[in-house]
Amino acid sequence: MDSNRCFSGRVIRVLLATALTVFASVGPAPGAEDKVVKGEGGFADARRGDVPEGAAEMVTEQTDRGIKAGLGWLARAQNPDGSFGNGTYRGNIAVTSLAGLAFMASGSSPGRGPYGAQIDKALLYVMENTSPSGFIAVAAASTHGPMYSHGFGTLFLAEAYGMTHRPEIREKLQKAVHLIIDTQNLEGGWRYQPVRRDADLSVTICQINALRAARNAGLYVPKETVEGCIRYVKNSQNPDGGFRYMLQGGASAFPRSAAGIVALYSAGNYDAKEIDAGIAYLRQYMPEIKLGSRYSHYFYGHYYAAQAMWIRGGDDWNTWYPAIRDELLRRQSSSDGHWNDSICNEYGTAMALIILQMPNNYLPIFQR
Repeated sequence: MDSNRCFSGRVIRVLLATALTVFASVGPAPGAEDKVVKGEGGFADARRGDVPEGAAEMVTEQTDRGIKAGLGWLARAQNPDGSFGNGTYRGNIAVTSLAGLAFMASGSSPGRGPYGAQIDKALLYVMENTSPSGFIAVAAASTHGPMYSHGFGTLFLAEAYGMTHRPEIREKLQKAVHLIIDTQNLEGGWRYQPVRRDADLSVTICQINALRAARNAGLYVPKETVEGCIRYVKNSQNPDGGFRYMLQGGASAFPRSAAGIVALYSAGNYDAKEIDAGIAYLRQYMPEIKLGSRYSHYFYGHYYAAQAMWIRGGDDWNTWYPAIRDELLRRQSSSDGHWNDSICNEYGTAMALIILQMPNNYLPIFQR
C-alpha cells in the first residue's frame, strides 16, 4: 500500500460522501445477469490440481503452534462490533476482511468451526457497512484509500458467499461487484476512489482478486472488464520483470511485483511470459527473506508473493514457503502470538496467518 498517499480522516469523509452520492444510482449494467455462463466472461478456468505432495508436511509442529497462537490472539482482538483493528485503523474494512479470511484459512467458515462466530461477526460488520450503491467503506476509519477496503471487503464477501450461499450475502456482493466493474478506468485499472480518473497496480490487484472470487462463487463478470485488467497489468511490467506502480513510469519493487503476478494468475493467465519474468524477478528476494530483511509494505508483499509461489508450484514454492514460514515464526511475539505491523497488529497477524496457512488450500481464491 502506498503510505505516501494516505488521506486524513476529514478528507476521507468528504470524498466518501461525494462518492456515495455519485454512485447511489449506479446499478447493474443493462442485461448483465449475475450468473456464470459457460463460454462467457473473461476469466479462464482456474487450475484445480491436487494439493502438491509434501505440502502438509511443510506445516511443521512449530508452525502449527504458531498458527494456533496467532488465531487465538486474533480472536481475542475482535472489537465488540465485529470489526478488527485498533488506533486509527479501528474498524477498517480491509483489516476486518483479512482477519475473517485468516480464520477461514484455518478451516472455519461463517457460523461453523472453532472461529465460525468470529467470522460471522466480521461478516455482519462488512455487510452493515455496504452502502446501497455497493460501496464498502467506513468513513471514520483510517485507510490507505477506500478502494483498498472495498476490494478486500468484496473478496471476503465472495469467499463467505461461496461457502454458505446465503442470499443476504449475495445481495451485498452483487452490488459490490457492480461498483468495481463500473469504476474501472479506460486504462483497465482502479485507484483509491471509486471513480474512473486514474489507476495504480496495487489497488487494481485488490479489485481483480475480488472479481475472481466472485466469479468463482457464481457471479458474472464481463469479459471486457477482465481483458482490460490484463492489459493494464501487462503494461505495468518493466524490462527487469518487476512491475511499476503506475503506467506513467517508475522502478520495480517487490510488493507490487508480487501483486502483479497474482493479478495475472487471478485473471487466468497462468502461462504468460510476463509471469515467468515476474517470478524470476521475485526469486532475487530469497536471500533477503533468509536475512530477515524488512522493508516497506512487508506483509502486503509477502501476502501476494506467497500466493504467486503457491500457484506456481514446484521448486519455486518448495523453496519459498519454508523461507517465509521460518522468518514469520521468528517475527511472532512469543508472549501472546501476534505479529507487529505499523498499520496495526491485527493487520500483521491476519496477513501472517494467511501466508502460513496457504498449504491448507481451504480458501477457493488461493486454490491451485
